[in-house]
Amino acid sequence: MKYFFAVDLGATSGRTIIGRLTEDKVELEELTRFDNPIIEVGGFCYWDLFALYHEIIKGLKKVKEQKIEIQSIGIDTWGVDFVCIGQDGQVLRNPLSYRDLHTVDMMEKYFAKVMPREEVYRRTGIQFMNFNSLFQLYSMRQLHNSAFEHAAGFLFMPDALVYLLTGKRICEYTIASTSEMLNPVTKDLDEDILKSIGLSRERFGEMTNPATVAGTLSPEVQKLTGLGAVPVIAVAGHDTASAVAAVPAKDRHFAYLSSGTWSLMGIESPKAIINDRSYELNFTNEGGIEGTTRFLKNICGMWIYERCRREWPEVRDKGHKELQQEAMALSENHSFINPDDPCFANPDSMVDAIQTYCREHGSPVPEGPAAICRCIFDSLARRYGEIFGYLKEFASFEINTLHIIGGGSKNDYLNQLTANACGVTVMAGPQEGTALGNIMLQAKAAGDVRDVWAMRRIIADSVEMKRFEPKNNFK
Repeated sequence: MKYFFAVDLGATSGRTIIGRLTEDKVELEELTRFDNPIIEVGGFCYWDLFALYHEIIKGLKKVKEQKIEIQSIGIDTWGVDFVCIGQDGQVLRNPLSYRDLHTVDMMEKYFAKVMPREEVYRRTGIQFMNFNSLFQLYSMRQLHNSAFEHAAGFLFMPDALVYLLTGKRICEYTIASTSEMLNPVTKDLDEDILKSIGLSRERFGEMTNPATVAGTLSPEVQKLTGLGAVPVIAVAGHDTASAVAAVPAKDRHFAYLSSGTWSLMGIESPKAIINDRSYELNFTNEGGIEGTTRFLKNICGMWIYERCRREWPEVRDKGHKELQQEAMALSENHSFINPDDPCFANPDSMVDAIQTYCREHGSPVPEGPAAICRCIFDSLARRYGEIFGYLKEFASFEINTLHIIGGGSKNDYLNQLTANACGVTVMAGPQEGTALGNIMLQAKAAGDVRDVWAMRRIIADSVEMKRFEPKNNFK
């Protein structure tokens, strides 16, 4: 049996995890869990990089205390955010959070003054979001941000933590692809885009593919943790890329839905899909493992449901299953919303936002938790069905199965609605896709698994999945 140490950092919390790998099974054990709050100071929102580093050190100390002999360490995080590094190799200020408002209107200013929207998409194939790294960097330059102006280098979030552990600077491929600065054809950062914001390729680390040894724990970290020169692996640094690597598919004829606060629905493509139609529909091409592209669409997911639950004191004592049973017991629903409408991004009241949307769009206004919950699930399923239809249009292969992974895979009602809406078999699970992908990519780097399909076979044999067949036409 071999042991691997995974760091899985989300935009609200983080975990350290031990993965146990035998010849044909993988098991996970959570070591530590901690908050990852946004720090508001001086009119800006930051991540606390050193607090995250401290939590990783705490997790590694626990490994030493428990006398677990780990083979390696891997780190995955959310996308787009980055750290500025000074001439002396030190971190210049904590990194800005993508939720900070400094990028408001900057995307359109960039297109108007620097490079047209169509040209940026042609070069990167990335969907347009104002918090993408390109627009953050452009904003920092426009605002004369002192960290930007004194930076000798830039490291994306998982790469920055790898740097703190090893002293090695890398630019992991999957996390770099979220920046809207990577060219999926050349497989490197686009020098013309970098030049447009006053930067050069030399300011970023060496492009590194997933399942590559980045370095070993530095003498300083070895002293802090009591561990030896443990290898640190560049896994798929973007958490969604690690999750997609863990999809327990039997063959390439699948689509995936990573279901959580956000829903990310896509296919694994042998190459980037960049054309007029993908531009029109704002699909994205993010880096995958083993040279693949994650062609996908971001959908506002369980965020809407979770925000509504906060507003219902009468259901706080109910579990998710009880509320969902009440919602699905309703005989019929005709209330629908577009989950991706901007009004649902961060309203003061999500319940009011849903009711106002229905009122303004001629849809029956849902009243009460059960009806609103049913409206959310039906609307998400309908949106999934719409995006699934687009994926079938783009895919160069027949899609026979939709794999749902992440926390949302536990919602049996939504899974069945999704199968109905997409007209395809749905396989739900695993919930812990990101951590599993992180662990298995470390195992690949160690030579314990041959490729992604060997990884997926082990995962399929290690987790429970539920099957949902389409039962009726979705309206």
